[in-house]
Amino acid sequence: MEIQKLQRAIIDGLEDVKAQDIKVFNTTHLTALFDRVIVASGTSNRQTKALANSVREKVKEQGGDVVSTEGEEVGEWVLVDCGDAVVHILQPALRQYYNLEEVWGDKPVRVKLQTQNTFGGARASEPLEDDEDDAPAARPARKTTRR
Repeated sequence: MEIQKLQRAIIDGLEDVKAQDIKVFNTTHLTALFDRVIVASGTSNRQTKALANSVREKVKEQGGDVVSTEGEEVGEWVLVDCGDAVVHILQPALRQYYNLEEVWGDKPVRVKLQTQNTFGGARASEPLEDDEDDAPAARPARKTTRR
């Protein structure tokens, strides 16, 4: 399965169950084991388990394979191994403590995320053009205040 298609299926699965703070990182320069790390937050054990289940269903629906899932017994940190992409779904306190973004996050991938719309909003089905060449995301300008 193409990495962009796999990435999109994972993100769609996460968005379907309202994952928070979804981040995608290109890891091809760090390891040959996988090409992407996707990190997201769930607010409870129940939600992290539901997010993992949704990711598995979306990936399989799109023709991808799920190698394994770990951590569902407890649900505080669930890892879904999709071969070329590894998904970490954590509760916010664990995510802050382990700070996976520091380990894997030096090459963020820009992707379209579903807009928060109470009417269900349209899903972005295609990655941004920048995603295809794995360009790092631009950082927003910081506001400076003068005193």
